[in-house]
Order: sequence, then structure tokens, then C-alpha cells
Amino acid sequence: MFNSLSDRLTATFKNLRGKGRLTEADVDATVREIRRALLDADVAVSVVREFTGRIRERALGAEVSGALNPSQQIVKIVNEELKEILGGETRRIRLAKTGPTIIMLAGLQGAGKTTLAGKLSKWLKAQGHSPMLVACDLQRPNAVTQLQVVGQRAGVPVFAPHPGATSELEHPAGDPVAVAKAGVEEARQKLHDVVIVDTAGRLGVDAEMMDQARRIRQAIIPNEVLFVIDSMIGQDAVNTAMAFDEGVNFTGIVLSKLDGDARGGAALSVASVTGKPVMFASTGEGLDDFELFHPDRMASRILDMGDVLTLIEQAEKAWDKDEAARMAKKFADQEDFTLDDFLAQMQQIRNMGSMKKMLMMMPGAQNIRQQLENFDEKEIDRVEAIVRSMTPHERVAPKIINGSRRARIARGSGVHVSEVNGLLERFAQAQKMMKKLAQGGGMPGMPGMPGLGGPGGGRKGGKNAPKKKARSGNPAKAAQELRDAEAKRANAASAAPTGAAFGQGAADFDPSSLNLPKGFDKFLGK
Repeated sequence: MFNSLSDRLTATFKNLRGKGRLTEADVDATVREIRRALLDADVAVSVVREFTGRIRERALGAEVSGALNPSQQIVKIVNEELKEILGGETRRIRLAKTGPTIIMLAGLQGAGKTTLAGKLSKWLKAQGHSPMLVACDLQRPNAVTQLQVVGQRAGVPVFAPHPGATSELEHPAGDPVAVAKAGVEEARQKLHDVVIVDTAGRLGVDAEMMDQARRIRQAIIPNEVLFVIDSMIGQDAVNTAMAFDEGVNFTGIVLSKLDGDARGGAALSVASVTGKPVMFASTGEGLDDFELFHPDRMASRILDMGDVLTLIEQAEKAWDKDEAARMAKKFADQEDFTLDDFLAQMQQIRNMGSMKKMLMMMPGAQNIRQQLENFDEKEIDRVEAIVRSMTPHERVAPKIINGSRRARIARGSGVHVSEVNGLLERFAQAQKMMKKLAQGGGMPGMPGMPGLGGPGGGRKGGKNAPKKKARSGNPAKAAQELRDAEAKRANAASAAPTGAAFGQGAADFDPSSLNLPKGFDKFLGK
């Protein structure tokens, strides 16, 4: 949604890098580019004027002139001001002290109220609540049926005593105000702690629509009135929001279709103009594409600083703790990383949602956005198909997969043999890395630090280190060479000085007193 705005702002800040101090001309040029970027993103003119005025005032003040890095300080100022116009702080639902919490949805037709009712109910259910949906949109054809389908998918009951209109010519049967009151009473009797009332919308703001919404509000006295607005509406967002605020006095804003390709000015305009906070955001078509709106995190996304906190929350919600504990134990015991483990990890990642969305939350993702756009989400499905086409023994011991086995796996998974070869090569590298890490060494192919594992980390593995003598292929001869090497090390150790830097001799050292992990004594030469 904010790709265009993010690109413009990032390019503006790049021009400030490397400057020891900022002149008034530098600040004016930066503010001018920010103003153009916001206007191009369809942000309301009044919001842009106020926003850039505050940035210029702070940028010319002492907080920048005395800063060590003025360009970074400008980014910090813009980040803080973006956070303010988006609402300042995260706003959560105010729950009722007694009885069910009543949430009323209002907005234009096509904004996504009905789908959002299902998303919100599923999100509340995951939070431990027992929500119920009430179908009060008797005006739009098949709106009641749509809400029933959405409620069924979300696993939430729907109160719908009237079917509503089934065509444009049919006059709706039933009074939406009476349905809303009956729905609240039904929820109270069946001990539902949250009631979500879906109201009718129109293609434009009109007196009849506002009067109906106002009467429903007066009849049920909701704890929250959420104004659902299409993020792609553009400059008209401000006028629509002001009309609804005057008509129903909404308490919070929900941004729908935030995954669209529009410029997203509505998100930056509505909260600032109405003074009401953005509470939720709909980020896709699925019922799980719904999240609590955090102004600070959204500001970070716009400025291409990433949203790692949301990424962590998604991982914690989707990650299987038992599977993670099993892998941690396997890693600690230095067991081999198998293709079954690889498949389990890939399924864990799939449970987190779209890979593109997750990668776009990483800092600096805008720089590789083109590569991310070209990323094929089905690649994970192909990899899973390849692994599932293997026998259990092949997954545990992939070295036995010869040419004929690879051809059979390729036919079974519907891919080319080259893709099977590529997967096995990547898995061999991953297996080698896991084994190296489990043994306490550095990552293969990465330079080590002095005193640490990895090539170049000490005399061993360094650039001028002597090459190891190849071990014989004869088992008996190899065993004899190993015994000779151990005897040579023992003789070298006995010939070494017995003193120690900290006053204790090597002969006094007892490894058993250190309570080392099982099998660790082999590294001590004892």
C-alpha cells in the first residue's frame, strides 16, 4: 500500500547522508520533497500542510543542530510525526464491565464491513472471547447470506432472523433497529461476551443511511462504533469520515484493503482529521489477514525500517513449541538434521502466512522489493512435493539417492531432475552447517574471530595452515593411523611444560570435576 510513499521518502533521506550539518536550504529542500511525496500519496492537503510545518520547525531547532548525525535525526523526527498523525498509541477495544461488549460497524457499501465482521470475530475468538454476529444489513442483496457464510468460516454464530433483500427491486423485510436490539438480547441470554453488529451501507453518504445508523446506535448503545473505510478511496476519505463522525460519532477506524496497490493517503488523513484512532487493519482477503493497528510499527514500515515486532508475534502465534523443543534437543544431542526435520521446519514457516508479507517486514526490504515481487510462493509447495516423494529411508539417509532414485522422485513430484539435484545440494549444505554449529564451530564458509571456531579463527583453518593428511581408505590402516596420531599427541602433551598461567599444573587438572556434557571429554585429549 505505501510502496510509492516509502520509495519517495527513502530517496529523500539518502540525499542527506554524509552531511555534517544541515543548512536551512537543506531542510527546506527535504521538507519540499516530503510534501510532494505525501500529496502524491493522496494525503489531505490540510494534513500535509500541518505535518510538514511541524517537521520544518523541529528540523531547524536545536535538536538537529546539536545532533551528531543530522540526517538520522531528520528521519527520527519524520518517524515521530508519522506516528502522531496515525494515532500516536495503539488503541484496543474497550470491553464492557457488565454484559456483552457491543461493537457496531459502519461505513460505505463496498468498504468490506461484512468480511471484516468475520475477521474481527475470529480475531476476538482467538483472544479467548465468545463473539456473536448480528445481521442488520437488510438493504444490500444477499448481505445476510454473506454474513452467515463468513460466520461459518470463522466458527462464530450469526443471529439473522430476517433474510433481507435478495434483489435490487425487492424491498427489505424487517426492521434493522429491531434486529439489532433482538441480537443483543440473544447474546445476553446465550452468554456471548461480544456482539458485532453489521449495518447497511450505501454507495454514497445520504440522509436515509445516516438516520438508520443513528437509530441503531441509540437502540443498542454500543461500546465501540468502528468506521470501516476503504484504504484505496483517495482524497474523498476525509469528507466521508467527517460525515460519518458527525452522523454516528464513531470511536475508532478500521482500514480495509491495506494490501492493495493504491497510494494509501486515507490511512494518513482520516485519523489526523477526525482525531479518532485507527484500531485495526485488514491486510488481505483471508479471515486471518487482520491485525491490530500499531502506529509506531506502521510508521517504521513507511520509512523502510521494518516491522520486526509484528513478525515475531506472528512467529510466536504460528510456531509449534513442541516441535521447536524437539529440534532444540536434537541439535543439543548432535543428531543428524534429516529431510523429515527440513520438511517440518518448512511447514512451520508456511503456518506463519505469506512469505512475501513476512519478508517485506524486514528492515531495508524496499531495496529488494522487485525480487520479492518475483518470488514464487509455490516454490515451497514444490519442495514439499519432492521430499514427500522420497521413501522414509531416503529422507533419513539422502546419500543413498542415486540417479535412478532421483528420476523416480522427480516423476513422483512432477518436477525436473535438476530441481531434485538442487534441493539435495542445498540440503547437504544446510546439514553441514547444522552439524558445524552443533559441534560449537563457526558457520562453513564464514571467517571466524580470533579464538573462535571457523576458518581463519585461529591457527587451525587459517590461510597458511598445513593441510591435513588424507586418511587411508583401508579400515584397518585408517584405525592404525588414528592410534598413531593419538599417541603422538599424548607424547607432545607429556613433553610440554607442566606449569600453567594461573598457577595450576596440567597434571593436577581433572576433567570430571567440570561436570562437562556427555561426550565432551574427547575434546580434552584425556
